[in-house]
Amino acid sequence: MPPPAAGILGEPEFVRARVAANAAQVDLGRWLMDEMGLSRLDAERTLATNYGCPFLRLDEQREVPAVLRAVLHESFLRRACAVPVEIRGTDLDLVMEDPTDLVVIDHLRSFVPGGKAVVHVGMRDEILACVDRSYNGHSQLDSIMLELELDHEGSSADADAASEVGEADGAVVKLANQLILDGLRRGASDIHVEPNGPRRPARGRLRIDGDCVEYEDVPSRFRGALVARLKIMARLDIAERRKPQDGKIRFKLGEREIELRVATYPTASGDEDVVMRLLPDGKPLPLAKLHFSARNLAAMQELIRLPYGLVLCVGPTGSGKTTTLHSALSEINHVDLKICTVEDPVEITQPGLRQVQVFPRIGLTFEVMLRSLLRADPDVIMIGEMRDTETAKIAIEASLTGHLVLSTLHTNSAPETITRLIDMGVDSFTFADSLMGVMAQRLALSLCPECRERCPRDGEDQNRLEQVLTEMGASAAPSEPPWRGRGCEHCAGTGYRGRTALHELLVVDDDMRHAIGRHAPIAELRKMAAASGMRTLLEDGIDKVRAGLTDLRQVLAVCSR
Repeated sequence: MPPPAAGILGEPEFVRARVAANAAQVDLGRWLMDEMGLSRLDAERTLATNYGCPFLRLDEQREVPAVLRAVLHESFLRRACAVPVEIRGTDLDLVMEDPTDLVVIDHLRSFVPGGKAVVHVGMRDEILACVDRSYNGHSQLDSIMLELELDHEGSSADADAASEVGEADGAVVKLANQLILDGLRRGASDIHVEPNGPRRPARGRLRIDGDCVEYEDVPSRFRGALVARLKIMARLDIAERRKPQDGKIRFKLGEREIELRVATYPTASGDEDVVMRLLPDGKPLPLAKLHFSARNLAAMQELIRLPYGLVLCVGPTGSGKTTTLHSALSEINHVDLKICTVEDPVEITQPGLRQVQVFPRIGLTFEVMLRSLLRADPDVIMIGEMRDTETAKIAIEASLTGHLVLSTLHTNSAPETITRLIDMGVDSFTFADSLMGVMAQRLALSLCPECRERCPRDGEDQNRLEQVLTEMGASAAPSEPPWRGRGCEHCAGTGYRGRTALHELLVVDDDMRHAIGRHAPIAELRKMAAASGMRTLLEDGIDKVRAGLTDLRQVLAVCSR
């Protein structure tokens, strides 16, 4: 069948495509794209138009509600190629490959007394993947918890967990593995295990898009065994429970190997908390995809191509500094440059980079490794963090002797970074000569692109934006009201999905160098930076509010006025 022109198929063409897809036993949506030449969007519109119901994409956050999972059989949903994804009052949202199957609709609707089915059409592979996520992950977790309870049914709930259950217990091993698998599946950046003494269950939480969400409670008598198992996986000392420890887990998932950075620390009641950070295993994003403004992107790309000098990326923990620097390195990671990194730990790996992880316990510190690297003939050096004066001095020395040095620092703004380093004891004149630029960064929740909409004109959101603009001294009020997230199935009703980076880039010129050399106060540095074109974090955030990437509440939550 020859592919038609792009667009929505009419009924005759759609019927022929449906017959052909059924004969080939292929998902109709995929047939429309692969055999008929339609784009994904046109295929979705074709299905929605011809079935007379909206199309719904099922992302990795969508699952069968727990109350329905308990009464619906997985095999039925697979046979019917249908999945209930949300209960809203008396409305049951269904996604089906064939929305005309009234028998399936009636059966699923019967599980919500007095309910009404709101039917959507979806892709077969996405529906079946949703069934997999809903039943495989949860059924495994439920069965693990049941196995733990049955194996230790006669034990005292008040007894110390370590004496009740061993870390090598089969169910404990499964629970630790399932915890990591579910964190990966749900796109978490961190997994938290938080024991609460012998009388209350240990709490599990996942950090997703910057916010912690509940995962699963573990009975208190199993808390010690779970923590011990995670420490074994991270090759930590399970006998040492009084001091913090750091380690790393390498977790095999099929052909994919995942790395997790593990930190433990002692808490009340003789317990230990465990925090596991899931380290990214993909390629760094290009700088152009990190939400830079046009001015900041051009300036940053120019800075990282300088033959020498010091470029800093600053902000609080979790603001994406390391991710940004690795994206910058990926742009210049070519065979003609030797790039070395010194990190603690190595969170992102890139072919072509020579990456070193420091081990302070054996004396391999940032300072020691930097001095060694200067004899290894690098062109570019990336320092994970300038934690002390000696490391800062060596970095400045390296930047003045023909190396481009990139590093991170924990400060609140770009101008503040200059005064912070001078206060640390670096020489202001050599520092002024070496510094090329400072970029401060924050992360704000992004509005869900599927459900964002304009706020009501002259409503509270627009009035608040105008008030902030007035306080900033902006001359023009917004011509359009800002955006907001309404909440939909794609963002689990929150109105937010993913995160947007806010930037403040200070490019050092000759006037700024003279000011640094004479220890100019931060207010003067800030004024000079603004005059040379720097936009503050708040100003960059307001620009992204107007562009619909985030909202004012998120910007004000991470930026000071």
